Amino acid sequence: MRVLVVGAGGREHALTWAIAASPLVDALYCAPGNAGIGEEAECVPIGATDIAGLVEFCRRERIDFVVVGPEAPLVLGLVDAFEAAGVPTFGPSAAAAELEGSKGYAKDLCRRAGIPTATHRRFRDPAAAKAFIMSHRAPIVVKADGLAAGKGVTVATDLDTAFRAVDAALIERRLGAAGLEIVVEDFLEGEEASFFALVDGKNALPLATAQDYKRLGGGDTGPNTGGMGACSPAPCLTPALEGIVMERFILPAVAAMEREGRPFKGVLYAGLMLTEAGPMLLEFNVRFGDPEAQVLMMRLMSDPLPALIAARDGVLKSVDLRWHAEHAVCVVMAASHPPRRGAGPRRWRPRARRHRTRRRPHRRPRPGLCRRRPDPLARGLLPPRHRPPGD
Repeated sequence: MRVLVVGAGGREHALTWAIAASPLVDALYCAPGNAGIGEEAECVPIGATDIAGLVEFCRRERIDFVVVGPEAPLVLGLVDAFEAAGVPTFGPSAAAAELEGSKGYAKDLCRRAGIPTATHRRFRDPAAAKAFIMSHRAPIVVKADGLAAGKGVTVATDLDTAFRAVDAALIERRLGAAGLEIVVEDFLEGEEASFFALVDGKNALPLATAQDYKRLGGGDTGPNTGGMGACSPAPCLTPALEGIVMERFILPAVAAMEREGRPFKGVLYAGLMLTEAGPMLLEFNVRFGDPEAQVLMMRLMSDPLPALIAARDGVLKSVDLRWHAEHAVCVVMAASHPPRRGAGPRRWRPRARRHRTRRRPHRRPRPGLCRRRPDPLARGLLPPRHRPPGD
């Protein structure tokens, strides 16, 4: 098979790494990819949201299957465009992707399907939003309705912070189109966890559990980010709790999407808060998490490609996945002060030298201490399918 992965981040690197080991793959491409992905697949300089360019590439290169990583092209309808061109694709349609593209729609779906989540209201008027916040008091959560790259959520511990979040979205328009509407909801206290399931429109296959860490600073401090690290399995998600999540969250959502004429195919990601009263839904996402995908792909023992194809074809019921028992951890390296959304690029200026120091002579490293990349075979980190014959 000739396979294309769409995206350019750590999530897509993990997916490409796992798919590259499949015996079904004859040629593997990634658009646009990155330097690391280039070691696993041929990178193609086409943006993830360039729908016309991606469709033309698939036609020209006779691509047999596409895996879409990020949420933005899914919401824009990339899967619809591929399928219309006759290219089988893993991922939800634009109508189904609204489950992530609009937090208001997702919250309303939860109410209709009886899925446990925080009390919420949707607002376009800042005065009405602030009146609701005053009546509920802090702590409270303010969310941009649309896609904001993981930076549209403000967990406000006081009223001033909540009011500033409302003004930033609805008056100052700092979040652009994503913040034309906001969702204000009650604050949930507990431990956060991520739950993923492959879905074929009717059936759902749970994946291994994972947990990500969203706060920028150590000790769960600072603003929310897209994710500063992850681990799998999630210590807080017991097998009994996994069954509850499937019964109360995943399966009701899949059934509700089918009833509303938006059958969901792809990976459904439930962000959960494990409260004293039981698990509550924070949000639904319609793609693999980043950085959760990195730890999940490291633990996956089975070939992922047949499962992704089965989800697209609606035959997921006959698929089973096996996982390594070992734990996996991902830590994200980031700038100490990452730029805010809409702040624009910042110019780098070298730090002034306070005193001159004598340059040390270059020393060649001792053999074995420095490698271009670590050898995972030495520690047995790679699944058997990645190991060379005879190991």
